[in-house]
Amino acid sequence: MNRRTTLIAAAALAASSFLIALPAQAQGAASGYPNRAIRFVVPYSAGGLPDTVARIFAQRLGERLGQAVVVDNKPGANGVVAAQAIATAPHDGYTFLVTDGSMFSINPAMYKNLGYDYKRDLLPVSLAARAPLYLAVNPKVPANTLQEFVALAKAKPGALNYGSSGIGSTHHLTMEAMKHTLGIELTHVPFKGSGQSVPALIGGQVDVLFSALPSLSGFVKSGQVKLLATNAAQRSAQAPNVPAIAEIIPGFDFAPIVGVLAAVGTPAEAIERISSEMAQIAKLPDVVTTLNNAGIDPIGGTPAEYNKAILGENERLAKAIAAAGIKTE
Repeated sequence: MNRRTTLIAAAALAASSFLIALPAQAQGAASGYPNRAIRFVVPYSAGGLPDTVARIFAQRLGERLGQAVVVDNKPGANGVVAAQAIATAPHDGYTFLVTDGSMFSINPAMYKNLGYDYKRDLLPVSLAARAPLYLAVNPKVPANTLQEFVALAKAKPGALNYGSSGIGSTHHLTMEAMKHTLGIELTHVPFKGSGQSVPALIGGQVDVLFSALPSLSGFVKSGQVKLLATNAAQRSAQAPNVPAIAEIIPGFDFAPIVGVLAAVGTPAEAIERISSEMAQIAKLPDVVTTLNNAGIDPIGGTPAEYNKAILGENERLAKAIAAAGIKTE
């Protein structure tokens, strides 16, 4: 099962009921907010990481608020379509953006004149989740730890090749950042998604890659893949025995994050309420299990924590893009 299939399956658990409103459970009656449906705008098609996170949280948020939370997919133009939807909607606390960090980090570094700017146009509401990627090698590669892999790569500069989900993907930029920091040479072989790159790893066409755990776990169990590290800042509950690259490169953190944002001018009451509810939902055992099964770690971070995460990710990815020699289009 590839990662997209896993994400779609996880989202399906929420999709059937995320529109349900339960007035009897409404917790916002005292303040009057919310008193009608809320919209989560997602800048990607259904089934991807931000969509899955949006739907799982939307279901529980609707139950807790007593109002429907509608997921509205608006893909296209590197996030511009979704950004325009947020900008043109009333800034009244009933329309939010749910996206990954690439909209504010990778896209601005790779494309000119996007038409939106994080600092100018948006306010952080909640750091909902992160989705760690794992450094995986073909079992024929004589390395069982990250340190052994680095030593092997240094002994044979350029002899090992790595697969990615395409130029400019988080998979690509994570590897370029690791290469640059550790001083190793690997040959890049880009693919069109993990549906192509993971089979290439299994077949030995590439030696190493970064991918999400659901795309790799079955192959790990069968001995067809070895996991060496995760690109998150710390180990994940999904695979607690797999070390973080940050354990040998302090500050290394390239795990994609997903969060909720609002347009500048949105009432503070709305931001505070949604942020508080998201934090509580992220701790619910069934939500944790559902997200973990999709390769996602729930967080429920505050607006300040989300802002710090976005700015940090922007800085790290900008450096990785420069190291990879990717030119702005």
